[in-house]
Amino acid sequence: MDKVILANTEEWIFHSERTDYSYTIKVALPPSSLHEDGYPIIYILDGNSYFQFARDVIRLQSKNALKTFVSDAIIVGIGHTGEDKAASKRRFLDFTAPSETYIYPDRLKGKDLGDHGGAGRFLEFLQEELKPELERRYSINKEKQALFGHSLSGLFTLWTMFTAPKAFQTYLAISPSIWWNNHEMLTFKDWFSDQSKKDKKRRLFMAVGELEGFMVDDAQKLLEQLKTQHLFVDSDLYVAPEENHASVVPTVLSRAIRFANE
Repeated sequence: MDKVILANTEEWIFHSERTDYSYTIKVALPPSSLHEDGYPIIYILDGNSYFQFARDVIRLQSKNALKTFVSDAIIVGIGHTGEDKAASKRRFLDFTAPSETYIYPDRLKGKDLGDHGGAGRFLEFLQEELKPELERRYSINKEKQALFGHSLSGLFTLWTMFTAPKAFQTYLAISPSIWWNNHEMLTFKDWFSDQSKKDKKRRLFMAVGELEGFMVDDAQKLLEQLKTQHLFVDSDLYVAPEENHASVVPTVLSRAIRFANE
């Protein structure tokens, strides 16, 4: 792992044995390396795109935490390596659940999306490889861990919440691809209910852009179903006015991070 350190930001390439793939890991650290209880930590999927946004929200707003409700935290960006097309295919593998068949919407039919169904191995990478390495290096509060994802990685964030709800305490899913594989995500909530009724410590924040059409409806439907199960300490959906799929993340990141800090 080659490491670069720049102004409290570290970056290295991490090769996963679980996925047999190398990821770009970026870590933004608080000014002080020590914390009595360990720092909260937020894992940012699609880190090549969103790590810097999240890092700057923490850096700017934690300076006035009493007003912003954003405190110091460790930010970890997890990015795919390689050219854009190859990285895009890898996202479809890492962020989708295994399934016997896949049903595609018309807009994706005929496109080369690569392989699917590697979410389990990617979660093993997070849990069994990346987390222990970060815990070895930094002062981390294991009871204040959040997972952030947008679009396909938002889908993975929800899938992790359903299948391994204790992996993180807070789940931040922005414009999650609930449409994937004929809305299979809407059926995961049944499994979640059966397995996790006794543990209600998890928290869920979802956001979607007002201009995202059916994705707004999907998020509303999912949250309504989950709320009937009473499975959360806290859950929320924010519809960002006048925002679309590409613009929503910078708009809602402060709100998402405040939710994680509560």
